[in-house]
Amino acid sequence: MRWNLRLTAANKGIWKASELQRGLAEHGLVISAGKMSGLWSGQPVSLKLEDLDVICVVLGCEIGDLLIPEPDKVARPGEEAGQQAAAVGAPAPAVVPRRRDGRSLPPR
Repeated sequence: MRWNLRLTAANKGIWKASELQRGLAEHGLVISAGKMSGLWSGQPVSLKLEDLDVICVVLGCEIGDLLIPEPDKVARPGEEAGQQAAAVGAPAPAVVPRRRDGRSLPPR
């Protein structure tokens, strides 16, 4: 998922994190300056669903405006994220057996 708070806020005429922070506080969601900076400038590590509800109310938006799906970044079994298209038709990488205790297996 891509976090799209800043663009969604800009589309609603909110250009500063402090403006959004005040609006959230007016609706009962008090956010620290550090967490607000993370929400505004980056990708949040975690966010409560109740907080998302308040953000959507303040911005007058839907959850789909804030969270943009990125299905191409989802890894499929045996592939690394973002490489599905290049790996179509390519042979699967060899699986190397390993012991669970971290020790190597004897040579074949």
